[in-house]
Amino acid sequence: KTQIGRLREPSLKCIDLVVQELTNVVRAVTEKMQRYPRLREEAERIITTYIREKEQACKEQVMLLVDFQLAYMNTNHEDFIGFANASSASQNDENTGKKLGKVTNQVIRKGYMAINNLGVMKGIGGSRSYWFVLSSESLSWYKDGEEKEKKFMLPLEQLKLRDLESSFMSRGHMFAIYNPEGRNVFKDFKTLDLSCEAQDDMDSWKASFLRAGVYPEKQTSEGTVGEGEEEGERRESVDPQLERQVETIRNLVDSYMKIVTTSCKDQVPKIIMFLMVNDAKAFINGELLAALYSTGDTQNMMEESADEALKREEMLRMYHACKEALNIIAEVSNVTLGGGASKMSTPSYGQSNAAPAPARRPPPPSASPRLPPARPAPGGLPPPMVPQRR
Repeated sequence: KTQIGRLREPSLKCIDLVVQELTNVVRAVTEKMQRYPRLREEAERIITTYIREKEQACKEQVMLLVDFQLAYMNTNHEDFIGFANASSASQNDENTGKKLGKVTNQVIRKGYMAINNLGVMKGIGGSRSYWFVLSSESLSWYKDGEEKEKKFMLPLEQLKLRDLESSFMSRGHMFAIYNPEGRNVFKDFKTLDLSCEAQDDMDSWKASFLRAGVYPEKQTSEGTVGEGEEEGERRESVDPQLERQVETIRNLVDSYMKIVTTSCKDQVPKIIMFLMVNDAKAFINGELLAALYSTGDTQNMMEESADEALKREEMLRMYHACKEALNIIAEVSNVTLGGGASKMSTPSYGQSNAAPAPARRPPPPSASPRLPPARPAPGGLPPPMVPQRR
């Protein structure tokens, strides 16, 4: 039941992520209404409030789903392995050597640690870091993480682990691996002193060594436990019958947890889609407009922003300027096509609208041209008058 109860946190986290994504989508969509800032703010507020309300209902439904799983353990489920199948599975694992540390050499942990006593023995001093690979049967270390140059491989059989105090040559957290019978651990060294930079790293490495069968040193009020008592405790801890029972229980729990996890993975997205996503979409399509009108402030919501007003005025000025330019072009084209191009002088920019000067009118023709007076004839007598035709 504890494992099933832990499904609440990731399910609620999934709802929070969906709400965050919906909020981002609403904010991005309302960017198209930035011409009317008050309308945009009101629409975003209404939609976000509705999503928050549906978020609470969705979380309550998911909590109920987990409570349903905790209320009853359906061991008759068709996908449940059952006790008989779990026992046979554990027996097959034992026979085929799939258990950790028995036949297969499975890798448990990899990482950097420092060896502290190698440099001291060689007179160098200090510590040196290597890339360690811990498996169920051995501990190997390499020059670096590429695992190409292997330095040494140490079998873990009959080895123990104990804590060490940090020395002046190492500021990290230290522990040692040794043989209880006093034999050399590797080469000429009785112990292998390892150190980690952080306490969490050292605790993690010690737990990994425990999985590999390297148990810590037992301490009592009188000192270290004797070898015989320690070996007896170890035999009790690795009782084959007890291990089979533990493996059977593990198979049963894993089988049922797989059913519950699969059910939650299937139901939680459906709950989110039904109660939050689809409902929010229907609200936007059908009820958002009515909610905006119900605020009673539609006049203020339709006010444009100052930037949009400036843009509109600029566009109007550009429109009138283009219209005036088109009128001037049309007038010039009409004059050119009318044949007055040779007599027309090119107007300047400031004289484009000046009226042309009126043409001079010719004097009206007289009825008959006046003749100059005739000269007198010789003898002093005027010439005879000739009658004119009318």
